[in-house]
Amino acid sequence: MELIEKKSIAAKIAPKLRMLCSAEGLAGVKFTADKKRGAKETTVESVLSVYEGGAEEIYVENVGTFSIYPVYPGASLAGKIAIVTGSAQGFGAGIAEYLAANGCKVCVADMNAAGAEAKAAEISEKYGIEAISVGANVTDEESVKNMVDETVCAFGGLDIFVNNAGIVRAGSLEEMTKQNFELVTSVDYTAFFICTKYAVQPMKLQREIAPEYMADVIEINSKSGLEGSNKNFAYAGAKFGGIGLTQSFALELAPYGIKVNAICPGNFLDGPLWSDPEKGLFVQYLNAGKVPGAKTIADVRAFYEAKVPLGRGCRVEDVTRAILYIVEQKYETGQAIPVTGGQTMLN
Repeated sequence: MELIEKKSIAAKIAPKLRMLCSAEGLAGVKFTADKKRGAKETTVESVLSVYEGGAEEIYVENVGTFSIYPVYPGASLAGKIAIVTGSAQGFGAGIAEYLAANGCKVCVADMNAAGAEAKAAEISEKYGIEAISVGANVTDEESVKNMVDETVCAFGGLDIFVNNAGIVRAGSLEEMTKQNFELVTSVDYTAFFICTKYAVQPMKLQREIAPEYMADVIEINSKSGLEGSNKNFAYAGAKFGGIGLTQSFALELAPYGIKVNAICPGNFLDGPLWSDPEKGLFVQYLNAGKVPGAKTIADVRAFYEAKVPLGRGCRVEDVTRAILYIVEQKYETGQAIPVTGGQTMLN
């Protein structure tokens, strides 16, 4: 049996073992494809009943060994397991760090595999929490499935999925190419569907064992998902669609205890999405003539800061506080939560 097939089978076993150990998720399960000496031997069909005997290491025939260990409560997210897409830098990196700082085991997933590996190592060293990295293309179904399987095999399950990966291609109707329009849609809209499809699978398995268990799917949306964006319609359209997916997924997944919510940040002016000197939005908006009279990047920045009643761009900590609220709030799903400094207010 190939390793990828073994991991696929293990990803269906580990979440149930984890919840058998602790219905609150205060347990970890690590899968390895080899046979560990002293591990209790069993089959795929019998592995759950064997665990009831208290074995700490179980070898499943032709699959591998599951090592089960307790997680001690302490930080607010102790025992939780999360994936954050697009987390090698920017908002995603800040979110991954925040989750780890609060006791959560994290998978740093990003197209930039080397950057993801470096960020995961940094998180592990800085916060003393286990973090892994996965090179992942969120528009590719096999890549997303592998991302989830790798996380479940490393930690034993999944509690929080943060759909953060996103791109922007700004331009007027005359300037926008079909290729760029479809690229934005594939990353900012379609990928949310693909990622949610696979992320909820271990969450559902955990719910089977622990009927009170709850999990979270969180889309990092945008204020552009709440109101149109001039000469940025590809992005705004995808983000509007993301809120439609959020509400629809919330209805479908509520019976499984999976909450689905969106966070709609204001402009992250200090992040690479805006400030990259070649592809950032400051440059794109200046070149697209989106800001009337702007001659420099500083003019573009001042224009957007002036739109915010609280006078500044959105910061990573503003978004992470909203994430913690969503996870801790057990009675809210299908919501789009603005974090815009008052720039966008709900009617």
